[in-house]
Amino acid sequence: MSGHEHTSGGGRLLVGMAWAVLLVGLWLWGQGVTGGTAAPATGDMAAVGRPPGDRLPPAVKPLADALPQRIDIPHLGIQAPVVPRGLDGEGAVEPPPLDQPGVVGWYAAGAAPGAPGTAVLVGHVDTETRPAVFYKVSALVPGETVRVTRDDGTVAEFTVDDIDVVARDRFDARQAYGPRQAGRAELRLITCGGTFDRASRSYTANVIVSAYLTDSGV
Repeated sequence: MSGHEHTSGGGRLLVGMAWAVLLVGLWLWGQGVTGGTAAPATGDMAAVGRPPGDRLPPAVKPLADALPQRIDIPHLGIQAPVVPRGLDGEGAVEPPPLDQPGVVGWYAAGAAPGAPGTAVLVGHVDTETRPAVFYKVSALVPGETVRVTRDDGTVAEFTVDDIDVVARDRFDARQAYGPRQAGRAELRLITCGGTFDRASRSYTANVIVSAYLTDSGV
């Protein structure tokens, strides 16, 4: 998720380090460890959260499965294609291509955006020379909108309800990937955050934006 990555052997190590937390979390999530309703965020998990008393729209009924094609975040001016990603031959999560920093990856072994469960979209925060697709994601606030266009012609509209900055050494898979409320269609946007540690050549935290389906146009 960091643009301080190269395609050399050293760069591949950095990619593995940057995505290791995501891999572990998704593995636990896939094993059902994160099932149920996640507890309220605390500590580092609540570094940026919903202001007390804010009223957000109600959730709507989840949609049928359909492949995501595009993500739009109007407040941030983000418009980007979405491509399916899985695990590579070494068992690591395959991030969006480093030479395509404007592309967002969807963890295709999980839920589709708009379908029941938690859909996960990942993107790089920067490259060696410029910001990448999720550079501004940490600036989102509860109540703002994320739209995902799907291949069945529907647009799943999500409302942001939480933004977490999670230190890598305090990562909790249940908090990150578990549904916040049972029965909803939820969305997570994940990128690197914190500061860039030159010694380990990785970022010190992850930014995790949580949202839930509030409109489908159906």
